[in-house]
Amino acid sequence: MIYKYISIFFIFLITSGVYAQDSEKEIFGSISFITSKNIYVNFENTTNIKIGDTLRLFGKNTPCLLVSDKSSSSAVCTLINDCEINKGDKIIFTYIVLADKVDPLETDIDEDLNINNTDPPILSNEETEKKLFYTEKIKGRISVSSYDNFSETREDRHRINSRFYLNANHISDSKFSFESYINYTNYLNQKETRSPQKSSLFRVYNLALRFDPSQTLSFTVGRRINPKASSLGAIDGLQAEKYFGKFYIGAIIGSRPDFKDYNLNLDLLEYGAYFGMESNSERFYSQTTIGIMEQRNGSQIDRRYSYFQHSSTIARNLNLFGSFELDFYSNTGNNVRLTSLYMSARYRFSRKFDLTLSYDARKRIIYYETDKTDIEQLLENDISRQGVRIRANLKPIKHIIVGASYGDRFQSDDQNKSNNINAYATLTKIPIVLGEFSTSYNINTTNYLKSQIISFRHSRTMIDGNLNANFYFRLANYSYNNSSTNIKQNYIGADFSYNITRTLLFSLSGEMSQFEQENNYRIYTKIIKRFYGKKKKNK
Repeated sequence: MIYKYISIFFIFLITSGVYAQDSEKEIFGSISFITSKNIYVNFENTTNIKIGDTLRLFGKNTPCLLVSDKSSSSAVCTLINDCEINKGDKIIFTYIVLADKVDPLETDIDEDLNINNTDPPILSNEETEKKLFYTEKIKGRISVSSYDNFSETREDRHRINSRFYLNANHISDSKFSFESYINYTNYLNQKETRSPQKSSLFRVYNLALRFDPSQTLSFTVGRRINPKASSLGAIDGLQAEKYFGKFYIGAIIGSRPDFKDYNLNLDLLEYGAYFGMESNSERFYSQTTIGIMEQRNGSQIDRRYSYFQHSSTIARNLNLFGSFELDFYSNTGNNVRLTSLYMSARYRFSRKFDLTLSYDARKRIIYYETDKTDIEQLLENDISRQGVRIRANLKPIKHIIVGASYGDRFQSDDQNKSNNINAYATLTKIPIVLGEFSTSYNINTTNYLKSQIISFRHSRTMIDGNLNANFYFRLANYSYNNSSTNIKQNYIGADFSYNITRTLLFSLSGEMSQFEQENNYRIYTKIIKRFYGKKKKNK
């Protein structure tokens, strides 16, 4: 491989001598602004810089920035090659001027000539940021899938599922945005039972309109999950948020979806407020939110509590997340009760090894109006469910990845215990055969059951990378504590996904499961259509 690069180097020297009239030019700039997604670089002029070009730090030969947008004096970039950058760093862009081309920056133009200058006006950093903030970005997905289960001894089951997702930010470069996520499921040949299941289910998980009067103020109306209050779930109503530099405040007023059918229920009123702080730099990101909420059922208080949520990334290697909820209302007085606690940490020691640890503790949430007939029993038991999980991934040598995880879940009443051990190994490049091979082994132990599952999978791409194929085999062994009989079940299957176009995907999966003398067959088909807003050309 080194000889290849030496040959290319000498060829470059020879051709540069033959075409000595071509010249290399450099443009110098500096980093003026850094956000969580973009880096802004100021130049005297960006005429010779094109979207897709790369920029490098002064004193380095490796490209560090990729140009994604530009104005006449500023380039908007994304970070590449894990470079470390800071505000004020010097940036260099290098380009070649051919003999038969004229450098636009060195062309003398007669002032008397009637030339229409179509270059956009020079924008300041704030104006550039504002222009990009209100740029239309549309991303969506429509999918239709079918699930068919054929059994030799049981009832056949068939289901069709449709999903629609759309995220349209700043439609037509305006201050309005729209987002939605809708699901529709239809059960075919549904027979009546003692507990009849609906033949169709329609669920709206997200359907909201957002208005951004400025870059620091936003209003949202409709059904939406607020990422700064994710434990609330979907909220039907009005949400507002305002930033003051690194600090922000927000307000929520609306209702919860109905418990039974997830439809709009205005009797389940909820309202509250939150505040927090967000820090963002090259080596540190942090977001911390504290809020207080009150939920009602009719005119009566159902639940009143506060919540805390934190996420941070330190030096790109340590990721932290934590949240908890404190209930401080009851029908007998104000008693503080910790109802939820979750903490997780992931540390990347190197590109070859990372470790994740998490702890989860939750109690049954009590709604004092909704659950009023069961309150005494719920408070008396007040069961706490807890869980600990640790996961490690290691890449010891090239093309080999191994990993293992351990999880333990338990309750304060010693019921519903669960212990899970999982290990896997993957060979990412199989000699001769090509493709990828992986195997995994899982042991799960509960109060009444122990399961052991070993699986093998081979994956590969074909037809110029447009067809992805997976072939797998699983062997499961189940043993019940109250029975000496072991149950063995085999699964064999394959799934294929084909990219018909860049935005159209079709997938087909088939599986056969064997249990004693019984065979079951499953077929799963899916078609996905993605769509994106058209990018506007730079003028």
